[in-house]
Amino acid sequence: MRPKIPTFYNYVRIVSDWFFSTFYDFSTSGMRHVPLEGSVIFAANHVSFFDPPAIGCQVHRHINYFARDTLFKGNFGKALHKLEAIPVAREQADIKSLKAIFRALKNNGAIAIYPEGTRSADGQLAEPKPGAGMIACKSRATVVPTRLFGTYEVYGRDDKLPSLGGAIHIAYGKPMTTAEIDPGKDHPERYLEASRRIMARITELKAPKYEII
Repeated sequence: MRPKIPTFYNYVRIVSDWFFSTFYDFSTSGMRHVPLEGSVIFAANHVSFFDPPAIGCQVHRHINYFARDTLFKGNFGKALHKLEAIPVAREQADIKSLKAIFRALKNNGAIAIYPEGTRSADGQLAEPKPGAGMIACKSRATVVPTRLFGTYEVYGRDDKLPSLGGAIHIAYGKPMTTAEIDPGKDHPERYLEASRRIMARITELKAPKYEII
């Protein structure tokens, strides 16, 4: 049974799709690889504040995103709660956050994670951390490697405001199974190796319309 998309989330998704399609040369590839049901992890590079809405705006299912726990204040915090975002401590995912992540996946939900752990300072891919691999191995969820092109150029880490115009492309790769990701319990760096395998698939993704400079 396909999970129901919460009304508020779907409204934000539609508005985000309109925004990117109106103000940018926005495109996607590999949408056929996105499962519309079952537990799914969108594992993506992280280069911009725009990454979460860009990943999900054309995906017709609810995605649970992570947000710093300090952002859950005021009206913005209320919106994050309505989007069912998962609060995470700034330095690392705490037990409460991990329980929320695994609960969402157990209920055939979808989450978006960033193997690199934080936004890139220069827009380039970085070495992954073990967290994404741990979540993928323990949940046994399907992982969709996802790569964002162009979001850094229009709204990089040091930009106070986004610039309008330019090309943004989201590439969704062929889903990865647990067997492809998990090197086994006897591997000395099991979760880090799992993250490396996911990151390797992200690295392979190309953007037909977006030229890397």
